[in-house]
Amino acid sequence: MTGAEPAADRSPGTEVWPLIHTERAALAADLADLSDDQWATPSLCTGLMVREVLAHLTAGASLTSVRWLAGVIRCRFDFDKQVAMRLAEQLGATPAETLERFRRFVPSRTKPPLPAVAMLGETIVHAEDIRRPLGLHRDYPTETVTRVAEYYQGSDLVVLAKGRIGDLKLVADDGPFKTGVGALVSGSTLALTMAMTGRAAYLDDLEGGGVELLRERCGTA
Repeated sequence: MTGAEPAADRSPGTEVWPLIHTERAALAADLADLSDDQWATPSLCTGLMVREVLAHLTAGASLTSVRWLAGVIRCRFDFDKQVAMRLAEQLGATPAETLERFRRFVPSRTKPPLPAVAMLGETIVHAEDIRRPLGLHRDYPTETVTRVAEYYQGSDLVVLAKGRIGDLKLVADDGPFKTGVGALVSGSTLALTMAMTGRAAYLDDLEGGGVELLRERCGTA
């Protein structure tokens, strides 16, 4: 599906929030015993360490539409500057404080002006930005990751995804997700989702004649 209303966003947002809360709680549990060196590990987000990505997730969970707009205006519509400013607000003085701030917002339903499914996507993608470099693994529920994949295949709103997979056929080998026409790219729904959002580290988990084209399109995330 490539229309303006992806299947993943047709359900009421209230149905998505429990999935977001589950994923936030799982990430917090995974990070409970990290060493200081692990907190300083470079994430899959260029230029950000693991601890900073977690602070970014906290910022997203604490930012209302009004505060988001106020920040955009304050930063003179420099969206990258706004992201950096909000991250710094939530970083805290120590890794323990960074994690505690995140834990406080696990049940939050606060969000900037984005659909709830976009928040689910941010949660899973950034959780993998953290987990993969740390060698941590999570078996995501198929329904949850499929919702995210279906959202990204039809959107470039938060991150270039729809534009990255043009002329490619993506097929999950562990669930119902499939989209597009063209050269085949197959693999797990998670790997397809991460590759759609530019995470080149997941390309080695994929197979098919379209992988190299997708690799060319995966710049820094």
